[in-house]
Amino acid sequence: MIPKFMMANGALVRVLIHTDVTKYLMFKAVDGSYVFNKGKIHKVPATDVEALKSPLMGLFEKRRARKFFIYVQDYNESDPKTHEGLDLTKVTPREIFAKYGLDENTVDFIGHALALYRDDAYLDRPALEFVKRVKLYAESLARFQGGSPYIYPLYGLGELPQAFARLSAVYGGTYMLSKPQCKVEFDEEGKVFGVTSDGETARAKKVVCDPSYLLNKVRKVGKVARAICIMSHPIPNTADSPSVQIILPQKQLGRKSDMYVFCCSYSHNVAPKGKFIAFVSAEAETDKPEEELQPGISLLGPLDEVFFDTYDRYEPVNEPSLDNCYISRSYDATTHFETTVQDVLSMYTAITGKVLDLSVDLAAASAADE
Repeated sequence: MIPKFMMANGALVRVLIHTDVTKYLMFKAVDGSYVFNKGKIHKVPATDVEALKSPLMGLFEKRRARKFFIYVQDYNESDPKTHEGLDLTKVTPREIFAKYGLDENTVDFIGHALALYRDDAYLDRPALEFVKRVKLYAESLARFQGGSPYIYPLYGLGELPQAFARLSAVYGGTYMLSKPQCKVEFDEEGKVFGVTSDGETARAKKVVCDPSYLLNKVRKVGKVARAICIMSHPIPNTADSPSVQIILPQKQLGRKSDMYVFCCSYSHNVAPKGKFIAFVSAEAETDKPEEELQPGISLLGPLDEVFFDTYDRYEPVNEPSLDNCYISRSYDATTHFETTVQDVLSMYTAITGKVLDLSVDLAAASAADE
C-alpha cells in the first residue's frame, strides 16, 4: 500500500540481479516522469537532447541546461579530463548551477525531479553525490527507451516479498504465515532470543523487523500524509500514460518538502481494465491531509473514490550490537525506492559485516515489451 517505482539502473535493481530474484519477476517500464512547474505538469527532461525540446525553459536557458547535461553525461570520477576543473568533493551543487548560469526554475526540477532530493539542503553539500544521481537518472532513462527512468513489477510490489520468499526457501528458509501479535522476546541481559506468537516461540540469534514491533527502540521523526485515489481515466496532461510519476517540488507549493504523485493501472496488472490508482503523498506539515494534499489531488481530474491516511515515520535508536535487533526505518513519502534501498543495504552490512557488491551486469534484467 506504499507503492514505489524502481530506477532502472538503481540500487534495488542491482540487488535483485545480484540475488537472482529477477527470475521470479516480470517488469515493465513506467510510461512517464513529470514535474510540476508554475501550475502545470511537464515531462522531465534528462538529457541534452530533451533539454532543447522542453517547454520548462526559454531558448537561452535551454542552451545553458544542455551544457550542464553534457558535463554530467561526460563526467567520470576517475578521469580528471572530464572534471572541467571542478573537484566535486569540495564544490557544491549551488556553485555548479552558478557556473552554468542556470535559473531557479531549472535548479528546482534538476534537484528534485532528476536527482530526487526531497528538500534543498543538498545545494550546500559536496556535489559528487548530486552529479551521480543526475547521471543515474539519465542512464536509467536510456535503458529501456521508455518515457521514464522507472520500472515496476507486473502485478505490483507484492511480487517482491514473494520472490524473496521463494529464494529464501531455496536456501532452506522457513516461513510462518498469518501469525497474529508477534512479540519479540528478550533475556535478562536485554538480548533478543526469539519471537512469540500463539504461544509458540521461534528462537533466533538476531531479529530483523520494522519499527511497529519494537516501538520502545525507535523514535518518531515525522509523519506522512497520503491520498489513495481510484479513477476511470489516466491523469490529464500526461499523454494518456497508464503509469506515471509526478514530482511537485517544495518551492512550487511553498512547502518545506516535496509532494509526490504515483499512478499505475491495468497496464501493470494492478487494477481492472479501464481503472487507474493514484497515490498522492507528502511529508505531513499540517494535521489536515485533505487540504495539504490538494495541489497533487487537483492534477488528477475526476475521482471515483478517495481515501486519506496518515502514518508516523520512525527510525531506530537501539544499539544492535547490544540487543541483536535490526530495525528498518519507516517508508518515506517518495514514490521511488532510492531512499529505502539504502536503508536495506546498511542493515545488511550491520547484520552480516559485509558490504554487498552491486557491480552487476545490468543487462540481466529486462523489462517486458508490449
